[in-house]
Amino acid sequence: MEQRRLLVVFHSQGGSVERMADAVVRGARRVEEVELRAVRALDAGLDDLMWAQAVLFGTPENFGYMSGALKDFFDRTFYPAQGKVNQLPYALFVKAGNDGTGAVSAVERIVRGYPLRRIAEPLVVRGEVGDDDLARCEELGETVAAGLALGIY
Repeated sequence: MEQRRLLVVFHSQGGSVERMADAVVRGARRVEEVELRAVRALDAGLDDLMWAQAVLFGTPENFGYMSGALKDFFDRTFYPAQGKVNQLPYALFVKAGNDGTGAVSAVERIVRGYPLRRIAEPLVVRGEVGDDDLARCEELGETVAAGLALGIY
């Protein structure tokens, strides 16, 4: 079976989203048929997006919005990706200081323009990241990777 390709693009300043991204990656690595690339948002670019067959985005909620670094990734890739990533499957995980709805809404508004296709409900962690939250992140990573490997999306 041909390996499928999963990209994780995330930004973390205080470490919480990095812990969540590490958990997402742990879960995704359980699926051997999937090649994984995890890249910080400021280091990720169009080549990473073009390589991917599915993407997981991770961001903190900053002032009711996504991180500036993830927004920068979108700014740098949006126009060059037009017509090249139509319906690319994606999912989102957010570390929220408030309720996370602003960050989720902002990401969803932008990715509709690529257009990307949401394959899971956004995973929003409010407050401190606990073991249960990390387990949910692992499950998200494994679920997306398994669906990718099985050709579901």
